[in-house]
This record gives sequence, structure tokens and C-alpha cells, in this order.
Amino acid sequence: MARLEEAAVEFAENPEPRCACLLLLDTSSSMQGEPIQALNAGLRTLKEALSKDPVASRRVEVAVVTFDNRVAVAQDFVTIDKFEPPQLEAQGQTFMGTAILKALDMVQERKAVYRQNGVSYFRSWVFMITDGEPQGEPDEIVAKAVRRISSEDNDETKRVFFYAVGVESANMERLKTIAVRPPYRLAGLQFGELFRWASASMGKGGQVALPSAMKPA
Repeated sequence: MARLEEAAVEFAENPEPRCACLLLLDTSSSMQGEPIQALNAGLRTLKEALSKDPVASRRVEVAVVTFDNRVAVAQDFVTIDKFEPPQLEAQGQTFMGTAILKALDMVQERKAVYRQNGVSYFRSWVFMITDGEPQGEPDEIVAKAVRRISSEDNDETKRVFFYAVGVESANMERLKTIAVRPPYRLAGLQFGELFRWASASMGKGGQVALPSAMKPA
């Protein structure tokens, strides 16, 4: 069955309004070892948390995009019952700007599918998790990504909530120049706390109280 036909069947079976959530994950070489293992465990926590919420489990659609010295779609948008947390590996540089552009394009494309099928939707969420900063790509790509975030995460267009989360040695000052919202620093490698917060926020339709593991930079 073609992808568009599959979508039509899916929306007919589950006509709930949708909330697209894209996880934009740094898989560069600096994430090797314990960080990438903790991130993989965090993805499993997200699936568990969303699955337990009877509303969010039918409304939230999750996609995963990874970035190192290439940008890859590890998981296209699916409801949580179909979400299989990918097993991530770390390597290469940090093509963050390219990844941001890909993520925002995917979100807009998914919302177009909702409209085509007469499905209403909420403001989308993008969570970018990184332990570094843009590396190895032209400055103009990063600048274009910054402009896209600014044009889509504001009170006029209300297209996305874009959150930057820094872990380990992330350059928080650099992240402040990329996202509209102040970035958050995650204590240690507590991705489980982050994803439980994300699940609760999406289930409520707005940001809930931050866990102790997350602090504004």
C-alpha cells in the first residue's frame, strides 16, 4: 500500500488531532560510549511514557532525525504504538544546521499530510539534543537554520516549539544564538527525565514544570 493510502487508512481509524514531535539527535563522535547508550535508553523511556498516556498515545506522532557528518531519518512520523526506538551509534562531525533544516522541513511536510486528510493538529515540537555545537558545515547553512527557527517558533506563526537541550560539554552560549528559546542544560545524562518531561508536556498541550535535571542556561 502506498504511503498516502496508508495515511488515509490510519487517519480514518484514528481521527484524533495530531501533535508532531521530532527528536533531533546529535550522534557525532563526541557522543560515543556512555552518552549514546544513555540516549538510546532515553528513547525507550519516551515510548514507555507516551504509551501510558491514553490521549498522547493516540495524538503524538514521533520522528527521529540524527546528525553527525550526515543527516539521517532514523524514524519517520508514527504514533507511539508503531514507534520502535532506533539503536543509535555515534561517529563523525556535527552537521547541526543541515539537520535543523531537515527537521523543520519534515514537520511542515507532515502537517501538509494532516491537512490533506482533514485531520486537525497542534503546534509541533522539535527537541534538539546535543553535546556540542555546529561543526564541519558552511556558516551560511547554520545562519539559514537560525532564520528558519526564528520564523517558525514565534507567537505569530506558531508553527513549532523548538527546544535546544545541551548535555555534557555542549556550548550553551552557541546554542543561545541558534534557538529562539533559551536552551536547557541537562544534568549528567538523565535523558529519561528529559523525555518524561517531553511526554507530559505534549500530553498537556503545553510545557509543564521542568524536572530537577533540566535547568535554563
